[in-house]
Amino acid sequence: MYQPSHFEETRTGVLYALLRSHPLATLVTRTAQGIEANHIPLLLRTEGVDRPVLVGHVARANPLWRETDLATPVLAIFQGPQHYISPGWYASKAEHGKVVPTWNYAVVHAKGLLRVHDDATWIRQQMQDLTTQQEAPMPTPWSVEDAPRDYTDRLISAVVGIEIALDSLVGKWKVSQNQPAANQASVQQGLHGLGTDAAATMAGLVEGFGVSGT
Repeated sequence: MYQPSHFEETRTGVLYALLRSHPLATLVTRTAQGIEANHIPLLLRTEGVDRPVLVGHVARANPLWRETDLATPVLAIFQGPQHYISPGWYASKAEHGKVVPTWNYAVVHAKGLLRVHDDATWIRQQMQDLTTQQEAPMPTPWSVEDAPRDYTDRLISAVVGIEIALDSLVGKWKVSQNQPAANQASVQQGLHGLGTDAAATMAGLVEGFGVSGT
């Protein structure tokens, strides 16, 4: 990934937070047929492990677990907040007009070797952990144990667990850090003017990572 230094994010807590808030990863793997990409929710585990791992599961019918080259690192791409940035928002447009559109975004690339877990107990625990994380904000959180055991047992038999022991995490927060303070402020104003949740989220990142941030 192209990584200008002013967009680089290295703080572990910030990287972990994005993985947990946007767990649907694009998992890129190498097979004998070439490069493959699958979209899989992956849960970050940092407690009780020698190093951080990502865990998930795929359908047994998915060739990923059988055809991936387990000796080659895989790449999991986590896409965080993103938004189009209009040149009309830049304060400098009125000064010289030398402005163009761009796109702001936050992403994390995670690399490591893939391991397969064809084990019902392991898979059930992974499902429980991921469900617990995602159900936490619900007024009445649902649990895997709320469904009949024979029903979940059948579903678990139809999937295979995967685990990625992380060798590297690379974060890129491209959120207008390369713009002067006046443009950062006017971009925030333009985003807030759209009145959408996505725009408000990006405005918060521009503010947090601007000249007064990191």
